[in-house]
Amino acid sequence: MSDEITVHPVAWPPAPIKTERLVLRQSEARDRAALIDLFASPEVGTYVGGSRPRDELERALPEVPGQRFGFFVVVLNGTTIGMITLDRRDPERKGHIRPEGGEPELGYLFLPQAWGRGYATEACAAALNWFADAHPSEPVVLSTQTANEASMRVAARLGFTEVERFEDYGAEQWLGVWYPGTPSD
Repeated sequence: MSDEITVHPVAWPPAPIKTERLVLRQSEARDRAALIDLFASPEVGTYVGGSRPRDELERALPEVPGQRFGFFVVVLNGTTIGMITLDRRDPERKGHIRPEGGEPELGYLFLPQAWGRGYATEACAAALNWFADAHPSEPVVLSTQTANEASMRVAARLGFTEVERFEDYGAEQWLGVWYPGTPSD
């Protein structure tokens, strides 16, 4: 199975998606520094397996990171503040809504200075709306640690409903599902 989500052909990259305050677009070379900051941030890494060393990221990240289907950078007033992904959930991972796995999964990371302002909810709602237009009958899953209270609030505001909780990566995980047409804040 391809990592690309293919129910029917979808043009990628889409035109930039504009919300009230944000722009979601394909990654460009100018986003590299912000993405290195994101992956190197100890705060951001708290619930996703930890941060990565900056020098390792400088060597490993391509000139234009995230050049793939389902990867959006989130921009506020011309500055990259985060990223959103829509990828197929690995069938080998715990937590699924279909026996064979491979469901579309929403992921997001934002720089700490962007936290607490509703940007994650706004950007994720826009990405989900784009996805629902492209794949009208395809549900989306989201997994987060239950200890990540901010992410749990974002999931609730987006309209994700709990499917299950399970232990993984040494912590309790929460798996929720969102169906196209679900209202979100």
